Amino acid sequence: MQVLLSTSTQPLVLDADAINILSEHPELIAKIPKNTILTPHIKEFDRLVGRAKNSTERIEKLQAFTKKHHCIIVLKDAYTCISSPDGNLYYNTSGNQGMATGGSGDVLTGIIVALLAQQYTPLEAACLGVYFHGKAGDQAVKTKSYASLIASDIIECIDIKHTKLPC
Repeated sequence: MQVLLSTSTQPLVLDADAINILSEHPELIAKIPKNTILTPHIKEFDRLVGRAKNSTERIEKLQAFTKKHHCIIVLKDAYTCISSPDGNLYYNTSGNQGMATGGSGDVLTGIIVALLAQQYTPLEAACLGVYFHGKAGDQAVKTKSYASLIASDIIECIDIKHTKLPC
C-alpha cells in the first residue's frame, strides 16, 4: 500500500480493506494523492478517525479530515454524505435499506471508478456515483424485496442514460 500511495500521480478510490490498512497505519494517510476518494461506512470511518460521540461530531471529523488531507470521503449511511476538500457536504437521498448488503459497496466503488475513467472530476464522480448507485437500488426493489436484494440486482438496474439528475 505504501508503494501505491507513494507512486500514484492520479486520485485513487480506496474502499474497505484499503481504509482498514490506513486505520492500522495512520502514517500512510499523508501519502494519499490529492482528490483521492475514500468510501467508508460509519464503522470504517470511526476506525480511521476515532469514534465520534454523535453524528454532529462525526460530520465535524469528516470535514476536518477531508480538508486536512485534500481528499473526498463518501460516508456510506442511510443518507450518504460526501465531503469535499473545501469542506462542502453533499447528501444523497436515493437508495434504500436493502442496499446494506455484501457487495453493494463494491458496486458503488466500480461506478465511481468508471466515472473517473470517463474524465469526471473526483467530486463529480463521487456525487454522481452515489446518486446512480442509489437510483439503481431503488429500481431494483421494484421487483425484489429489501431483504432479498443483492449486489448483482443493483448492477442489473444501473441505467445512467435514463436516470434524471436531481438538479
